[in-house]
Amino acid sequence: MSSQTLRSRYDVLLLDLDGTVYRGAEAVPGAREALGGGDRMLYVTNNASRRPVEVAEHLQELGFVATVDSVVTSSQSAARLLAERIPTGSKVLVVGTDALAEEIAAVSLEPVRTADAKPVAVVQGHSPDTGWRILAEATLVIRGGALWVATNVDSTLPTERGLVLGNGSMVASLESATGRTPIVAGKPAAPLLEDAIRRSSADRPLVIGDRLDTDIEGANAVGADSLLVLTGVSTIEDLLRAPSHQRPTYVASSLECLDTAAAELRVERGEGWSIAVDGDDLHLASTAPGDDAVGAGEESMAALRGVLDIAWAHPGFGTIVGLDEVARRIVAQWVPAS
Repeated sequence: MSSQTLRSRYDVLLLDLDGTVYRGAEAVPGAREALGGGDRMLYVTNNASRRPVEVAEHLQELGFVATVDSVVTSSQSAARLLAERIPTGSKVLVVGTDALAEEIAAVSLEPVRTADAKPVAVVQGHSPDTGWRILAEATLVIRGGALWVATNVDSTLPTERGLVLGNGSMVASLESATGRTPIVAGKPAAPLLEDAIRRSSADRPLVIGDRLDTDIEGANAVGADSLLVLTGVSTIEDLLRAPSHQRPTYVASSLECLDTAAAELRVERGEGWSIAVDGDDLHLASTAPGDDAVGAGEESMAALRGVLDIAWAHPGFGTIVGLDEVARRIVAQWVPAS
């Protein structure tokens, strides 16, 4: 087995933020230490509510190495998509923060906040202050035939208090009111990660994130390897049922895995576990001597990586059954009793 670490295998790490590096005002435990080395890193975020310089400053406050040039936001990608599709100087209705409006102005388009200005496009990004009035303005413009670009369609947003309403939920309200669907800039759509890869000039990027439906699906959309960390939105139960376009290359409990041999983190069966299909169920058994410590931490993750390829090959499986005490303890961690 190769001893090449995960971080050394790739020439740039494309890191999601919310749920991967931090949760609101708090760093994810272990993330700061894991990213404290000399890796080439870009922070690639679907959250369009803040300016890149503000994101970089927040990362620095939390103890991460970051500059404004290392932050790639969906607002930047949304602005690029608009600039490629409408004439210079065109008016764009902004549903979102002033930071999003500034990105629109930076590509020589004119941000406005009312349908009366006769905008030819709408751009929509997350803002905690979005309310009925601006959504009503957007409804009028979109129903009038304007181009509509959403920075992202994440239905939820991880914070230090838990999951809250995300931009995708606001986008859904406009889809309901207009019967239209926007062009999407952020993950899982390709533009944001394409912009990040272009900026990094990387040949071997690794996309790292906490969401199957954005980070991992986005990595698959651009043909990049990916690492799912279980520190944010997606759960082990989600992972076990993941459709083919949302399956990661590697799985780990957190960013602390970056110095682990890449081969150990890959989704494939390893030593120490027996996995078999029995009717509709998957049976897991330990084949190594165990003690009270087994079933925690990396032993649980190693078993999970081994189960995944079997689970994915049988997407309609019923349950996972532990055949011995160690396996039962692990399975109970993966899928908590309802």
